[in-house]
Amino acid sequence: MKILFDTSVLISGMIEAHPFHAQGFEWLRRAKEKEFEWAVCAHTLAELYASLTSMPLRPTINPETAERLISENIQKVARVIFLTNNDYQQVIKTLSKSGMSGGIVYDALIARAAEKFGADHLLTHNRKDFLRLFPNQNSFLIFP
Repeated sequence: MKILFDTSVLISGMIEAHPFHAQGFEWLRRAKEKEFEWAVCAHTLAELYASLTSMPLRPTINPETAERLISENIQKVARVIFLTNNDYQQVIKTLSKSGMSGGIVYDALIARAAEKFGADHLLTHNRKDFLRLFPNQNSFLIFP
């Protein structure tokens, strides 16, 4: 089985104070134990860094710690899926034709990475956003 992780699940798995920490942590544990193949979109790495370094936590997560967390928990153990210029053009064109605008573009890029990876599932806490992209494919999405 192949699963692409959304940023939301990575954050919940890494931050104990997160309300969904237990679920996210369990998925990360299972991924690290190689119960399935897992990947992240390259864009997710930047989004994760931005989120970790700006979360209102005490103590805060400094840039060096965020980089280490991402390197050790994600980059060294997950496959990173890179998107091409053509991928970006295709996503934007599809959203435009569907009349979708705004931040949904970032979820659509993650969905494109899942497609490139050949993912069986996309793992996310952002049910509402991804259901807009996959209204008839509930079995593809996992909402821990």
